[in-house]
Amino acid sequence: MAKWVYKFSEGNASMRNLLGGKGANLAEMTGLGMPIPQGFTVTTEACTDYYASSRKIREEIVNQIFDAVSWLEEINGKKFGDTQEPLLVSVRSGARASMPGMMDTILNLGLNDESVEGFAKKTGNARFAYDSYRRFIQMFSDVVMEVPKSYFEKIIDEIKEKRGIKYDTELTEDDLKELIVRFKQVYKENKNQDFPQEPKEQLIEAVKAVFRSWDNPRAIVYRRMNDIPGDWGTAVNVQTMVFGNKGMTSGTGVAFTRNPSTGEKGIYGEYLINAQGEDVVAGVRTPQPISKLEEDLPECYKQFMELALKLENHYRDMQDMEFTIEEGKLYFLQTRNGKRTAQAAIKIACDLVDENMITPQEAVMRIDAKSLDQLLHPTFDEESLKAGNVVGEALPASPGAAAGKILFTADEAKEEGIGGKGERVILVRLETSPEDIEGMHASQGILTVRGGMTSHAAVVARGMGTCCVSGCSDIVIDEEKEVFTLGGEEFHKGDYISLDGTTGKIYKGDIKTVEATVSGNFERIMNWADEYRKLGVRTNADTPKDTLNAVKLGAEGIGLCRTEHMFFEPDRIPKIRKMILSKTVEGRKEALNELLVFQKADFKAMYEALEGKPMTVRYLDPPLHEFLPTAEEDIKALAEDMNISVDEIKATCDALHEFNPMMGHRGCRLAVTYPEIAEMQTRAVMEAAIEVHEEKGYNIVPEIMIPLVGEKKELKFVKDIVVNTAEAVKAEKNSAMHYKIGTMIEIPRAALLADEIASEAEFFSFGTNDLTQMTFGFSRDDAGKFLDSYYKNKIYESDPFARLDKNGVGQLVKMAVEKGRSVRPDLKCGICGEHGGDPSSIEFCHQAGLDYVSCSPFRVPIARLAAAQAALTYPECRQSCKSSDIDMDEIKEKAKKAAGEAAKVGKEVAKEAVKAGKEAARVGKEVAKAAVAGIKAGVAEGRKAYEENKKK
Repeated sequence: MAKWVYKFSEGNASMRNLLGGKGANLAEMTGLGMPIPQGFTVTTEACTDYYASSRKIREEIVNQIFDAVSWLEEINGKKFGDTQEPLLVSVRSGARASMPGMMDTILNLGLNDESVEGFAKKTGNARFAYDSYRRFIQMFSDVVMEVPKSYFEKIIDEIKEKRGIKYDTELTEDDLKELIVRFKQVYKENKNQDFPQEPKEQLIEAVKAVFRSWDNPRAIVYRRMNDIPGDWGTAVNVQTMVFGNKGMTSGTGVAFTRNPSTGEKGIYGEYLINAQGEDVVAGVRTPQPISKLEEDLPECYKQFMELALKLENHYRDMQDMEFTIEEGKLYFLQTRNGKRTAQAAIKIACDLVDENMITPQEAVMRIDAKSLDQLLHPTFDEESLKAGNVVGEALPASPGAAAGKILFTADEAKEEGIGGKGERVILVRLETSPEDIEGMHASQGILTVRGGMTSHAAVVARGMGTCCVSGCSDIVIDEEKEVFTLGGEEFHKGDYISLDGTTGKIYKGDIKTVEATVSGNFERIMNWADEYRKLGVRTNADTPKDTLNAVKLGAEGIGLCRTEHMFFEPDRIPKIRKMILSKTVEGRKEALNELLVFQKADFKAMYEALEGKPMTVRYLDPPLHEFLPTAEEDIKALAEDMNISVDEIKATCDALHEFNPMMGHRGCRLAVTYPEIAEMQTRAVMEAAIEVHEEKGYNIVPEIMIPLVGEKKELKFVKDIVVNTAEAVKAEKNSAMHYKIGTMIEIPRAALLADEIASEAEFFSFGTNDLTQMTFGFSRDDAGKFLDSYYKNKIYESDPFARLDKNGVGQLVKMAVEKGRSVRPDLKCGICGEHGGDPSSIEFCHQAGLDYVSCSPFRVPIARLAAAQAALTYPECRQSCKSSDIDMDEIKEKAKKAAGEAAKVGKEVAKEAVKAGKEAARVGKEVAKAAVAGIKAGVAEGRKAYEENKKK
């Protein structure tokens, strides 16, 4: 028979997957001899079986639960449901990963109308007994049976108001009896049945409620945000009750062994005299600092401090502890590694290394890589935030805090914001497009009505390090009147709002922000991470400013430079439009020559910022219609500039309009149709690289990436254009500069034919945004309309655009790497989609043998840490090439030279070997003669000895 229930004494910390975090820690604390109210754990496997059995607990599990209850009765000398001395228990959830939002604790389970009277007599404290019963009714009704908590709080407030008292502790025995009667009536009105009196029924319903809470909406969202699989399940912990509400020598509290906000060493916590656990966090009474316990109950305080230190030393980490004192006796209810801010996590990890409690490797593993976002962006001033008025909440698309005046167009934002008048601006749009780039760049923050976590606004904002809240569908916007409504408030152009891109909250008014600071410990952690990781970390950057930021944050180069972003500046967009609208090759070349100056200048500035680090330049990718004007005044201005009619421009715009731009005339298809575009971009890249090499001395190997390839001949066609142009530039400049030509793998066909494509490509860069879209068959911008339904129905557990789909898209990546390297063993492979900054996806990239990941500048530290954690978790994986700028041509040249030296040395060695061989042969003959003579002599001596023995 399977074992579904474990006593605390039967487990230990290594059984976390089976017993959950709370159960495993209670078992470990029992083994340490800590003062723990004894109990048992119903396993996570019982939870998964509950769901597999159509949400029913099988009889075998029920029987094991009641066997464990019998054991508790025996060791406590009390009976479940007894009218004289009832056994009471608490019921708590406990998944293997801490899961805020799961089921709240139920206390005092086992009381009913009869046992409460016996309980009152036995304890000699009737007020305490009836207080415990009313708490149980309230908690069971709310947590297990989903009767709203507010119904009961309203009744409590009515009685307190009638009695003229402020605190629950001032309620009399008669007040509590009245509450019990009224609470049970509320229960009956809402559930159409009496409050359950049978303790065993109460217990099984509570266990079911814990199991159900694993799948409540809050838990599902939390799991999706933290990459927690849905099939883990949760355990249930049933523990003998101890009571902190027995009077002034009793109490309850929560404490940390270090400050969870700052990381400072020392006990940090709160407690309440004469209270039960939920009172500390409910806000009904103001808790006292833990230091006050030393005055109230000095012996308990001394014992608590000793045991808290013992727990931290045992777990070698900051502990979050819950405790109860019952009439002067201290009990620990649980301990766990405490949640902490990123700043605190870094300080605690470094301090523990300095205290010789953990190694640097363990320190790297202790920090949640995603949490580093908190250190890299502005935040709201805590005091100012307290007065903040939240008017809405949407998707936290790009972290940080921003406050500024509302503007509705990118042009206004550009004029008023950074680089213009220097005003703080929040750009509010239905959704953003590539034309909004400048306005977005000039804004402190971006707020959109539409779009998800991987929408244009979200992706671009994260790349810029700009705060963004996206997909706020509650906004009703009138762009013509320049006004929108949200949360019952009306906001006009020029009004101030504040955005929190980390939480998604939207505030009315101007909340003060403070710039993030990075301590020396942050650099220590990053240095350790760089020492252990195998993956290289590059950045996605399109401007010199982004490049400098990324290098400052530890980027080892640029994995994706999107050249189209360089064309949207006001002095450049007319020229790209002129190129698009030109009817002849000559006309297009003339316009492109004007753009060449700008693109080359950008590349030079970026090469200078990189100081020899590699840069992968992606050639023009989006469909041409994205560059064309949509506003009537812009169309008229362009017509006048080109001396053509407005109608002609509109006709061209209509002709270029695409039904599905994701799969249309874009990427390498543009270069096949208009080779002159690739020629101009190649000239810009090569001239910039050669000039910076000559001026600064940096060793530069340009990496040219042809996007959206799905066929070898397609790549070969564009590659030939690039090679011819590059060689021409080298000849003009009298340069011997090496360069590389590779491609983006973003079409499933390219992954399937990767061995063929690798014969023409020196590197692969996986564009996982498009690869995900094309593999799933839906757009990242439209997926938000239906993905929530997929999460609720457990079809998907996570957003495939935020976390790489390892089972589908991941298999294409693995296949492409293996096929590509089967043809070209030195093929360099990286990833440059949004997934390049996601820790779970980075772990996959490490396991798949990629050489590097590339992500937005502000996610570089996250990627560095996640790559180190992947290497420490999976040390057996392929040794990736961390410095992803290795020049294979240079290596081959060195190898050739070394081979020549080796051949020369080899001849000399061979001569010496022949000479030594002859000498050895001569000596060998002499040795052989001597050996034969020795053998003969030995045989003669042996025969002589044999004859003598025979005579004897």
